[in-house]
Amino acid sequence: MSEPILTIEGLRRTYVTGQGPLEVLKGASLTLDAGEIVGLVGPSGSGKSSLLHAAGLLERPTAGRIRFMGKDCGALDDRVRTQIRLLGIGFVYQFHHLLPEFSALDNVALPALIAGKSRAEARARAESLLTDLGLAGRLHHQPGQLSGGEQQRVAVARALTNRPRLLLADEPTGNLDPASSEAVFRSLRDLVRSTGVAALIATHNLEMTRHMDRVLTVRDGLVVPRA
Repeated sequence: MSEPILTIEGLRRTYVTGQGPLEVLKGASLTLDAGEIVGLVGPSGSGKSSLLHAAGLLERPTAGRIRFMGKDCGALDDRVRTQIRLLGIGFVYQFHHLLPEFSALDNVALPALIAGKSRAEARARAESLLTDLGLAGRLHHQPGQLSGGEQQRVAVARALTNRPRLLLADEPTGNLDPASSEAVFRSLRDLVRSTGVAALIATHNLEMTRHMDRVLTVRDGLVVPRA
């Protein structure tokens, strides 16, 4: 059996607050395989975002181990962690964070340019992704000329530009109406299936979780299968 894309073991995350230490994660563990879409649910403040930030190497946990494609990331320096984030991990957030002065095409091409691809190669990859997401007619529109659902599909394309092995999404449809939410998730799901990327999606949208392979709950600082 192949190595999981992501393995998290005994993850702990404690924050220092004015009222003293706040332990959000208390030994959370999970694995994520290639091509798998896993939902992450739990009430606000339960630690979903903290788990995603640690999994995406954006924060260092207080304790525990994170392995990405078999590599133990705990001892890696910031330069290597940054390179893994750029080439191996894609991120989608509730708010799209697109650059307003750039077209949809250039927003999506940007990560490939940062990774050293030529402008022609980066734009070709961006056009292919946007076309797959039903935005072939919106390539040269700026974010302000796009609907909320279209903006979020651009953000999904941008997350997949460098062909990551892991996609992390934090409430990717939380800012959209039900129809747009369904369209964005359907697009995201289809791209995950076609590319074989492993996806961990934190969401409050329980309807969306019906279409995922597994659903995990963050409860009392641990990750457990949803009942």
